Amino acid sequence: MPVNAQTTDTSPIEGLITEHIDIWSSAIKRRSSSGRGSNKKIELYGIKKLRELILELAVRGKLVPQNPNDEPASILLERIAQEKAQLVKEGKIKKPKKLPEISEEEKPFELLEGWEWCRLGDVTNYGECDKAEANDVTASTWVLELEDVEKETSRLLKVVRFSERQFKSSKNVFKSGDVIYGKLRPYLDKVIVADEQGVCTTEMIPVRGYKHLLPSYLRLVMKSPRFILYANESTHGMNLPRMGTDKARLALVPLCSEIQQNLIVEKVDELMALCDQLEEQTDFSLDAHQTLVTVLLDTLVNSQNAEELAENWTRISGHFDSLFTTEQSIDQLKQTIMQLAVMGNLVPFGEVVNVKLKDLLAFGPKNGFSAKEVSYETELKVLKLGATSYGELNVEESKFIDENISSDSHLWLKPDDILIQRGNSSNFVGSNIIIKKECIGYIYPDLMMKIRANELIEPSFLSLTLSAPNTREFLWSRMTGTSGTMPKISKSIVESIPIKLPRSRETQRAIVVMVDLLIKTCDELKLRCLDAQMIKIRLADEVVNRGLI
Repeated sequence: MPVNAQTTDTSPIEGLITEHIDIWSSAIKRRSSSGRGSNKKIELYGIKKLRELILELAVRGKLVPQNPNDEPASILLERIAQEKAQLVKEGKIKKPKKLPEISEEEKPFELLEGWEWCRLGDVTNYGECDKAEANDVTASTWVLELEDVEKETSRLLKVVRFSERQFKSSKNVFKSGDVIYGKLRPYLDKVIVADEQGVCTTEMIPVRGYKHLLPSYLRLVMKSPRFILYANESTHGMNLPRMGTDKARLALVPLCSEIQQNLIVEKVDELMALCDQLEEQTDFSLDAHQTLVTVLLDTLVNSQNAEELAENWTRISGHFDSLFTTEQSIDQLKQTIMQLAVMGNLVPFGEVVNVKLKDLLAFGPKNGFSAKEVSYETELKVLKLGATSYGELNVEESKFIDENISSDSHLWLKPDDILIQRGNSSNFVGSNIIIKKECIGYIYPDLMMKIRANELIEPSFLSLTLSAPNTREFLWSRMTGTSGTMPKISKSIVESIPIKLPRSRETQRAIVVMVDLLIKTCDELKLRCLDAQMIKIRLADEVVNRGLI
């Protein structure tokens, strides 16, 4: 959808970006491992797709008006060829290897009038750079590593000098104005324009365009989704995939006039600044929303009597649809339900007794043991920590051992036994599961302990009490170990857990039934929230795809 003349009217593309932007740009996606920054578990997917759309539209010439009076890119290519020939004649560069002509089949889309497809190796010096050793630099020389550049945003995180980062291996030399491209794991999208000279790891390639190719425009091309896709499909090496020089030189670059290049860069900078603002607003909104949920749910737990609890719940229930709209808020609601249950605020306790956990045990706590894993099948298996980390037993998380411990029956798992994690990452310490059926051939490791309830308490109610936030906080605050070692809880700490116990086991069972019902409702609500997010994600994908037709 080219714009053939300068105009101030809103183009169809601008309408595509802005129409319903509040819906599709708010799409959120849970990260598989680490999150945004270093501690976020979510990705602002809609805004990410908006940035991709902006970059792809930019290098297609669809963000700014086209001026038919601009010098066509074919003239620029002729000048670049002349410049290269002169540099070869002067001995300043080697005669470059001739690259194949671009076939029609290679062209990913039709360019606007006045634009030309060219190969990266024809318009830059990709693959040709000077090397530097430690004795070639000074204390103030900039030494750039991949870790200094933030993935996806390409934000320069820090500038480190040779005095702080000395090196022994050879480095690539770059000059001010060079585009520095991270060829290792190109999906990380690390591309910057150097504002001073320095040296960098050989996993980064200084790219210098010829006279008529602006560094800031070349950077946009190398950050565009199409270029990233090409780079990812052109890597070699399984563990450390990197794009080879020959493949990089063959990459296609859409070239336009220098005037257009400048206008495109200015427009992208303007729109990316708006994306930054939108991202900040979204972050603030998410944080504010979660803070509000936390404060309101805390009022339920801290209610002094039934009347105050009812008033606080009325305040929350009137805004339920706007409060519980994220996975995090619903998970927090589930935690609140469990806490209210063991406090006697969901089902009246009736007669109650305050005890320690040790008073409610027929057996335990019994620590597991350490055993050597073997690669062949034996008669015994032990659970791994992952078997109990997520609320129910997963016997697939296990390993064979070669130990004769069958005489110790206390290590075997029986129905209604409760396993407690006594060591792991702090988030999982204290988590527990009930064994639902006998696990023939399974015992448990040193970082777990086993308990069995006596006749005073229902195992399911005991498990619920151990899962409640106050109990988990009791355990976390008493963990041993330093930041450099795995945190653990001792048997004596577990035995000392305070428990508010309804004397009637019928009441205990009624509480568990109520909690199960409410947790199931929360899980159904979470599924609806996830469905709504998936709709937003698909909408964001569709908007981007439509914009590239």
